[in-house]
Amino acid sequence: MTERSVGAGRYGCGVSSPASQPRIAKKDLPPLNELVVAAVEAVGGRERPGQTKMVEAVDQALRRKEHLAVQAGTGTGKSLAYLVPAVRHAVSKGVTVVVSTATIALQQQLVDRDLPRLAAALEPLLGRELHYAILKGRRNYVCLNRMSVGAPDDPEEGLFDTSQVSALGRQVQRLHEWAERTETGDRDELVPGVSEQAWRQVSVSAKECLGGQRCPQAQSCFSELARAQAAEADLVVTNHAMLAIDALEDFQVLPEHDAVVIDEAHDLVDRVTSVASSELSAGAVETAARRAGKLVSDRSADRLKELGEDLRVALDEQNAARLDMLPSHLGNTLLALRDTAQECLRALGPEPKEADPAVSAGRRAAKTALEDLRTTAERMLKSFEAPIPERWDVVWLSKSFDGKWPPALHVAPIAVGGLLSESLFRTRTTILTSATLTLGGSFEPLARQWGLPPLGGAEPQIPAAEDESASADDEKPLVWSGLDVGSPFDYPRSGILYLARHLPIPGRDGLPKEYLEELADLIRAAGGRTLGLFSSMRAAKQAAEEIEVDLPVLCQGEDSTSQLVKQFAESPETCLFGTLSLWQGVDVPGPSLSLVVMDRIPFPRPDDPVASARQRAIDARGGNGFMQVAASQAALLLAQGAGRLLRSTSDKGVVAVLDPRLSTKAYGSFLLSSLPPFWTTTDPAVVRSALTRLTAT
Repeated sequence: MTERSVGAGRYGCGVSSPASQPRIAKKDLPPLNELVVAAVEAVGGRERPGQTKMVEAVDQALRRKEHLAVQAGTGTGKSLAYLVPAVRHAVSKGVTVVVSTATIALQQQLVDRDLPRLAAALEPLLGRELHYAILKGRRNYVCLNRMSVGAPDDPEEGLFDTSQVSALGRQVQRLHEWAERTETGDRDELVPGVSEQAWRQVSVSAKECLGGQRCPQAQSCFSELARAQAAEADLVVTNHAMLAIDALEDFQVLPEHDAVVIDEAHDLVDRVTSVASSELSAGAVETAARRAGKLVSDRSADRLKELGEDLRVALDEQNAARLDMLPSHLGNTLLALRDTAQECLRALGPEPKEADPAVSAGRRAAKTALEDLRTTAERMLKSFEAPIPERWDVVWLSKSFDGKWPPALHVAPIAVGGLLSESLFRTRTTILTSATLTLGGSFEPLARQWGLPPLGGAEPQIPAAEDESASADDEKPLVWSGLDVGSPFDYPRSGILYLARHLPIPGRDGLPKEYLEELADLIRAAGGRTLGLFSSMRAAKQAAEEIEVDLPVLCQGEDSTSQLVKQFAESPETCLFGTLSLWQGVDVPGPSLSLVVMDRIPFPRPDDPVASARQRAIDARGGNGFMQVAASQAALLLAQGAGRLLRSTSDKGVVAVLDPRLSTKAYGSFLLSSLPPFWTTTDPAVVRSALTRLTAT
């Protein structure tokens, strides 16, 4: 592939490259309220009391360099409420502010819709253009060098032989054609998308990248262009995964920045945990052995291949579960894998200063696979050295019941609060916001997971293994505050919370017939218009298949989630049933949604390895693991699920929870206080009558 230039695209101000217009700090900016008025007018909205409170709180936190958690209900206008003070802070100080989101949807909304309008509205007041950029992981961008030299695991036969073009080959061929046209190389701009296998043929991870000094395509690199744009931006929009990588890795992935705004902060712990997790499988060992075998002449690569088979046998011997003790066969295999991977790395030796790009790419791919193998095996072995209450990591084995994927060994941190405390809160002013941050009426359940101290109290205790690098005695205590700015919705007048107290407690053998009958009665009263949120896909499918209503019922998995939601929104008589992603990802204002039904309290599964390990660790330190882990997770999901009902100030409807434990168990009050303040009833006749009246109007 020939070297090519890449335009600025959506980066910077969307008009010209920020690198060509250096940022200039301005001390004499207009007052904050003038900027807010201009911003609100630009989006065709109006100022709301909650938005005004949030703007002032974010501005104050940035000026005082204190952390802030803000709960801002749907309809508050929280994006503008943090963007405007963030922009003023960045421009006045000549610094960069990072905005991190959990989902691609919000990331794209900020860059494609909110920031262009904000930039246009504020330019006359700021006296210059606002520069912003979107930054994702290197794997999200096409790698021009990999496209040129080929992926290390490409089959020896030509992938694009016209007589043998496969489905994978057609996708990769399309990627090559798209790469000649795209200005950003961003995977999310490719519509329709391609499979993960195809994308990996044209992309590299940060560890596989040759770097600017060695890569012949460095001047045209999409990822490097994005980073150059971000380095000159006032605001950089990224995601929680990138935020975690920046904290975890030895290399810097985000530009120097003064403050971080974390939107969708309720997802922060899960996203950081995911990035900090690793896995090991026989296939990964065989890949490392195959890559090393092309470059290493001694016996170590062959030995590594043999160990891949040993690992497969060792994993087949174990049940899918959390591992509290390391079986001897598996432990010996991990030890041998660690040592043999290290031998292969020594055999690879240093990379020649002048090497063919294809050879360099192959070496880097082999080195990355071997290092991942060695460090993961070492981490798993170390996780069993400490007594159970003091362990930093949890290890578990996963298996597919239908054989769709091979067994794999996983390792994940039991807590990430120490990491966030040291790498985020002690280095940057941080604003955390979401529609759901208070659980049981308090910010502290989530703050504890983030590594923030109790409000007005001492720093939270964390396991010794997590606190090895901390020097708390020499550091100032973290200062933070929490603010709930409310919502523009009149919850008691707009929504009913129905607690089906009369139903039986749910069991493990599917939905009881009483649940199906209750659900059918509610759906008929609502005339469809129902979003069914289930704790498992099994339950969602059972409900869709067995419920007796003469109305269309869609079930997650029948099509892409986005298409199902679109179809549901366009057809008021339709019902949509699904599981976890629907609890948090559906935004359907208007008459198509007037009933949200949750089948049971969404506690984590008892065999969830990470949740159970966290709960046990808290219990061992004298805390209440059930309330801090299981109940907190359930409260968060319940609040997110209930939040699907009212998406505009004119919406009305019912949230129905079929699980009677919400009103009969002691922990029910904690869960209920995490929900919006709907008018509450346990009378099914009252609810059906209300739904019938609502449908008639």
